[in-house]
Amino acid sequence: MTQPQLAAAAGFGLSTVVDFEKSRRAVPSDSVAKLRVALETAGIQFIPENGGGAGVRFKLPSDPAQPAAS
Repeated sequence: MTQPQLAAAAGFGLSTVVDFEKSRRAVPSDSVAKLRVALETAGIQFIPENGGGAGVRFKLPSDPAQPAAS
């Protein structure tokens, strides 16, 4: 997913995504939540700390015959 695609999916301008990724400014928590929802909708699963560190991965499709969202 590109930065413009993520911004569009989250419903705000590209500068918010860029600023968040580069830590240029504090992005409001509601905007961060929208970024997360947009990524989860696109098929990303956030993994909590499990001894190996927090991370992300693609969700497994619910129907094995269907590919994961990209």
